[in-house]
Amino acid sequence: MALKRGVNRIRGGGGSRSAALVILLVFFCVFAPLVFFVGRGVYIDSSNDYANAQSLDWRERLAMQSLRSLFSKEVLDVITASTADLGPFSLDSFKKNNLSPSWRQVEVDTSFSNNSQNQTTSGVVNAKRNTTTSKGGSHQKVETPEKLYRRQLREKRREMRANELVQHNDDTILKLENAAIERSKSVDSAVLGKYSIWRRENENDNSDSNIRLMRDQVIMARVYTGLAKLKNKTDLLQELQARIKDSQRVLGESTTDADLPRSAHDKLRDMGQVLSKAKMQLYDCKLVTGKLRAMLQTADEQVRSLKKQSTFLAQLAAKTIPNAIHCLSMRLTIDYYLLSPEKRKFPRSENLENPNLYHYALFSDNVLAASVVVNSTIMNAKDPSKHVFHLVTDKLNFGAMNMWFLLNPPGKATIHVENVDEFKWLNSSYCPVLRQLESAAMKEFYFKADHPSTGSSNLKYRNPKYLSMLNHLRFYLPEVYPKLNKILFLDDDIIVQKDLTPLWEVNLNGKVNGAVETCGESFHRFDKYLNFSNPHIARNFNPNACGWAYGMNMFDLKEWKKRDITGIYHKWQNMNENRTLWKLGTLPPGLITFYGLTHPLNKAWHVLGLGYNPSIAKKDIENAAVVHYNGNMKPWLELAMSKYRPYWTKYIQFDHPYLRRCNLHE
Repeated sequence: MALKRGVNRIRGGGGSRSAALVILLVFFCVFAPLVFFVGRGVYIDSSNDYANAQSLDWRERLAMQSLRSLFSKEVLDVITASTADLGPFSLDSFKKNNLSPSWRQVEVDTSFSNNSQNQTTSGVVNAKRNTTTSKGGSHQKVETPEKLYRRQLREKRREMRANELVQHNDDTILKLENAAIERSKSVDSAVLGKYSIWRRENENDNSDSNIRLMRDQVIMARVYTGLAKLKNKTDLLQELQARIKDSQRVLGESTTDADLPRSAHDKLRDMGQVLSKAKMQLYDCKLVTGKLRAMLQTADEQVRSLKKQSTFLAQLAAKTIPNAIHCLSMRLTIDYYLLSPEKRKFPRSENLENPNLYHYALFSDNVLAASVVVNSTIMNAKDPSKHVFHLVTDKLNFGAMNMWFLLNPPGKATIHVENVDEFKWLNSSYCPVLRQLESAAMKEFYFKADHPSTGSSNLKYRNPKYLSMLNHLRFYLPEVYPKLNKILFLDDDIIVQKDLTPLWEVNLNGKVNGAVETCGESFHRFDKYLNFSNPHIARNFNPNACGWAYGMNMFDLKEWKKRDITGIYHKWQNMNENRTLWKLGTLPPGLITFYGLTHPLNKAWHVLGLGYNPSIAKKDIENAAVVHYNGNMKPWLELAMSKYRPYWTKYIQFDHPYLRRCNLHE
């Protein structure tokens, strides 16, 4: 029993020791290695710190040696100061603190923490900041007043430049938009031609798209016709020629698709098929280009020829008298010579030489035009009884002019008609123009068709009016009207819209001619009318002198006689026998004769250009005292501008029996 109890005690004590052994075993197996490795890690960290410190010191020494060889002492001092004040040196901080302000573009804000391991945080900030702050070092830099002032000036310049660029950009865009709008207005919305004409394109609905397409097809068919001849494709050539004839027959004189016959679409299709076939067999880029270029040159020559012909026809139309006016003149002439001599006289002939009245000189061979001048003047005159009209015409129209004003007297005004051919003193021995017109050279210039100067530039100088002494009679006013002091000269292509009597009160300041000047900045000056390559012209006249207009001119006949104006005219006319000083006409010799003797009148007295200028303001026309249809588009011709014609026609009585018989109407 005692033995059992001993054994039991031993078993009980052994159990507790076993537990302690297990605990010790676990401690040494788990915690001991952990303590070892932790201690080892601490030792390694401390060793690394020491090694790194040694390595850093070595590298700093090597870097300083290199820097001393590269930088000056002043730069190294700056680096040392920056490092001492702000911690580790930063190139950005060097830039912003030590370089010129103009170098400061991007700054880096660097902060240092006392409790962290040299961690740097960078951010992009505005270049225009006034201060930079470093946390930990608590460093702040303040700009001097001079630097602040310079920086503000730079900022203002940048802002002004930016505004200028923005404004310039806006102006450029606006100009481009306006230019595009103007171009869009001038571009025709119609199709300008289809170049891929071997395939039909029906994408637009223009009123003449089919006509344009057919014309383009004809052009390309002609190109392929030439190529077919060159390559001996006779069948294709005949087919192309047949289609060209068909298309031309369909086109006719059509101007819109509505004018085309119903078969036009079939012709378009057939021509397109033939052109497609021709393209497959004949198309050669080089040959097609050459053929089109040749056709273009031919068309250009035709255009120039037609333009010259058009100019000639326009000049011819301006020279001719319409049939209706010719009919009127013939009927009036017949009836005049059927009158007895007693009935051919005008009343109030005693007023013809009265210098106290208002006298007008009108030289014309156009009955209707002369009647408009007289009627418009009388209708706008305050006291018609004080107005006297001196008409001079040629022997062909002398009877008609007399008969018209005998049938249609100008109210209480006085009128007298004369025949220029009855002025016996006006002969070739006295008048240089008459002598020159009788010369063989002048006859050849006017009447020989193959004369080398028969170009469009000389056509207007070949007008028959230059052969008539009615055109040159204006240089002989004192001889025609010796007892008058002043006279107002009027052309037959004008109308009067206001009372003209104030013109007699205008002080000409000793000048002979009162006229409206016509010069602008660079046109209607002396160099346009006279040949300044001639030494006589170059020595005596200023090429930039202002020109003036015939058509409404107030002449002081007393001053005329005193200065011998007619003698001056004769002198220069004799020098121009070979037309080397100026071309034919009366304005160039008028500019020469009255050079320095012309008094400029207010432009409202005389508005010109209704015979050639379509852009005269309506206000200027209506405010003018005299309106002048100078140019080729005379109001009695069919080529007159329709918007100006009513100013002239309102002074014509179209229900007059003579006008009705000759089919004269508005």
